[in-house]
Amino acid sequence: MVKNNYLAMRSGGASTELITSDLQDLGAAAKKLATHTFKLALGLSLGTTLLEWIASIAAIYLLVLDRTNWRTNILTALLVPYIFFSLPSLVFSLLRGEIGKWIAFVAVVLRLFFPRRFPDWLEMPSSVILLIVVAPSLIADTLRGGLVGFAICLIIGCYLLQEHIRASGGFRNSFTKSNGISNSVGILILVVYPVCAILFYFL
Repeated sequence: MVKNNYLAMRSGGASTELITSDLQDLGAAAKKLATHTFKLALGLSLGTTLLEWIASIAAIYLLVLDRTNWRTNILTALLVPYIFFSLPSLVFSLLRGEIGKWIAFVAVVLRLFFPRRFPDWLEMPSSVILLIVVAPSLIADTLRGGLVGFAICLIIGCYLLQEHIRASGGFRNSFTKSNGISNSVGILILVVYPVCAILFYFL
């Protein structure tokens, strides 16, 4: 009787160890699957490229909004370097070519010779074009799209978010006021893009 109980305990302990070992292997396999799926999604440009486009559109939207009816005391001029570093390569290379040079030339001529007819809301967009056209290759080709560019975007996004929350009177107010929801969502997108890009960079 004692021998049978002993054998039952031994076999029960072995099966528990096997189940534990199988669960650990299953957990490790699930982690690997999640990591590879995440890398694949981002690597196939289904993640960062889409976020890059969304972040650029959000930054342009906030820039236009600030020049028209947002009118905040936040340093929204920081959106200019953010757009420079987050603009998708297709649009960036297009604006860095002849098209961008012509736009920059027309903007400078209008600003110099017709300052009264040059609208205020065009100042920031023309600054973006000028920055793209005149930026040295070291910044335009090397830093942009790299870890430094992502870090600059993250710093700008975090600064704008905390300033917007402070100006709204708290985190809850920034999302409950009817005129602040779109601004808050846009600024949150500015933070999410560089975070995801940095995560992908280190994976």
